[in-house]
Order: sequence, then structure tokens, then C-alpha cells
Amino acid sequence: VQLQASGGGLVQPGGSLRLSCAASGFTLDDYAIGWFRQAPGKEREGVSSIASSDGSTYYTGSVRGRFTISGDNAKNTVYLQMNSLKPEDTAVYYCAATPYYRLGYQLRPTRPADFSSWGQGTLVTVSS
Repeated sequence: VQLQASGGGLVQPGGSLRLSCAASGFTLDDYAIGWFRQAPGKEREGVSSIASSDGSTYYTGSVRGRFTISGDNAKNTVYLQMNSLKPEDTAVYYCAATPYYRLGYQLRPTRPADFSSWGQGTLVTVSS
């Protein structure tokens, strides 16, 4: 299981970015994919997750309505479209995977401890 996150960068408040998480060694159908972020001096927090097998998605409250998670099974890639970005969204963003059955086939508040395979991070900086 390998994950490659990309798409981070510097954006002004109110701007948009799309992060990509390219998966290899497994198919999205059997896994839940989560996006997490970690700001300096803070704990890693769950942002959003998706299960391609049933189309379920989950968003933490601070990003709901601004971020959209989606998957492209043909490309084995999950995306995180981030709109209306705020300075408090600044963080290193990580994607991670876990077999969906380990979550009981239910997405819930996305917790790092629930995810077993991690990609490297991509830095998102929201600043004017």
C-alpha cells in the first residue's frame, strides 16, 4: 500500500486548491481514504474521509461546506477540493488509507489511529 499526496501550495484567503492522493498496491473499492492535517504545534486532525464502495463521505465541522472529497477509481486517486480557504487551514495535509471493514463499514469522525497506511504530507499555506 502506497500513497502519494500532492497539490499543496501557497494561496490567498478565499482561494482554492485541489489536493490529490494517488494510491498504489490496492484498489480504492476496499479501502477508506482519509485526509488529515497538522498545523505547527498542534495535533494531527482528521479533515475528511471517503469510502468508494458505498460512496460515503465524512467532513469535520470546520471544513464542511467548503471542502469536497471525491474519488476516481479508474485513476485510483482521491481528491480534496478546498474552497474558501482560511488562514487557519494552513497545515501539512496527509492522506491515509485503511481497509473499510476495519471501520465497521461506517465513516465516523476521522481519527489518525484508525488509519494504517500513510503518504507523505503536502504543505498548504493560506496567507495574503
